[in-house]
Amino acid sequence: MQGESLAGRCHELLLGRGATVATAESLTGGLLGAALTERPGSSSTYRGGVVAYAVELKAQLLGVSAELLRTHGPVHPRTAEAMAVGARERLGATYGLSTTGVAGPEPHGDQPVGTVDVACSGPAGTTVRRLQLSGGRDDIRRATVSATLELLREALESVVTNS
Repeated sequence: MQGESLAGRCHELLLGRGATVATAESLTGGLLGAALTERPGSSSTYRGGVVAYAVELKAQLLGVSAELLRTHGPVHPRTAEAMAVGARERLGATYGLSTTGVAGPEPHGDQPVGTVDVACSGPAGTTVRRLQLSGGRDDIRRATVSATLELLREALESVVTNS
């Protein structure tokens, strides 16, 4: 699915479940929120987002523990998980999504370009995915948005299927 049609599908699923979503973004710098708000009527499903590019903002705005950030750094599955949970809780949404990783052009510490962690936190728990993406900076950021929307779609469709 293309990013826009995938975002549209997520919007329809959220509407159908009476659910909302919030975002916590690092490497995507607001692209995920932009995708989720492209469709008219998105204010009924999108609560808002935090772009926490600086490491300390992940702690201050999203509640990611300073210890976790010291131990694992900003690019780690546990960091993505904590960011998604923080977005969900702090913005009062049914689902929280997060993106963190290395879009390049340089590696970040020991993490190579294309290392990305995305997460979706919802009533049934949190799912985290580590991705190894290739391409240029824009390619990596766009692929991250698509992968994160896919996580949300999967979470929402599992709820629809199980109800």
